[in-house]
Amino acid sequence: MAKTVNRHESYFDEAAKADHEDDTPDWQRRISNHIAYALLAYTALQIFVVIGELGGHDGGMSMLPYLGLIVLIGLVIPVCRKFEKVWERRLESGLSQEAILRQYKFDRIMIWLAAIGFPFLLVAIFRGFSALSG
Repeated sequence: MAKTVNRHESYFDEAAKADHEDDTPDWQRRISNHIAYALLAYTALQIFVVIGELGGHDGGMSMLPYLGLIVLIGLVIPVCRKFEKVWERRLESGLSQEAILRQYKFDRIMIWLAAIGFPFLLVAIFRGFSALSG
């Protein structure tokens, strides 16, 4: 049993050394993680903010809150997937690490602004339509 444990430990030690030999960050994984977490935050905001805010008006359940969920499925997820493809091409283009880091920081901010801001923008748009229609 000790040989088995030692064999597994040496495997993990070699894998850790291989990871540290190349100190280049895994930009693709990092941006994908931000996209995934931002989608979770966006979905939670859609459910609690958009549906919570718009669901109870007019004394009954309106269909407008579900438009936000349709937007999530029909627009946001494919846009995020295309964004990941852009990052794949960007990493293959041979940009310097400094240029990639600048783009990563900018894109990360934009991802989170969109994920947090879009549900509140939808609420404002729906309220505007509601106010115009009476």
